[in-house]
Amino acid sequence: MDAVDRQLIQALRANGRASYAELGRLVGLSGPSVTDRINRLESAGVITGYRATVDAASLGLGVTALIGLQLSDSTDHEDVAHRLRDLKEIEDCWFINGEDSYMLKVRVPNMPGLERTIRRLSGIKGISRTRTTIVLSAKWEDRVGELPAETP
Repeated sequence: MDAVDRQLIQALRANGRASYAELGRLVGLSGPSVTDRINRLESAGVITGYRATVDAASLGLGVTALIGLQLSDSTDHEDVAHRLRDLKEIEDCWFINGEDSYMLKVRVPNMPGLERTIRRLSGIKGISRTRTTIVLSAKWEDRVGELPAETP
């Protein structure tokens, strides 16, 4: 990956709907050259997809919570991760270091929905404890930060 690839990635992170012509003007390349580079980045697994960012509350998902999961000592982590996939309320799932093994970002319509989700999580074999933090407001999400400089 060179500096131009990094510029393209940064531009796509900021606006995934930018046309190849727009991206080309930004980095000083033709549309076909940009297309080739983006196809190469997709094939290499650097660009893994494109998505729309939506306002969760407008979709009826007014409560966001972060839920830490502690697992029993002999628990198969991959089995728990597999079971977590079945809960559609989980937007993000991270395997982490510390007291908790997993951190989940959950979106539900209301507090009874959050309570149901926590009960379902507590019923998953291997989960010994949950710790829930309710998000009062989001100051920002999906922030597009600067990419690190190219390394030799």
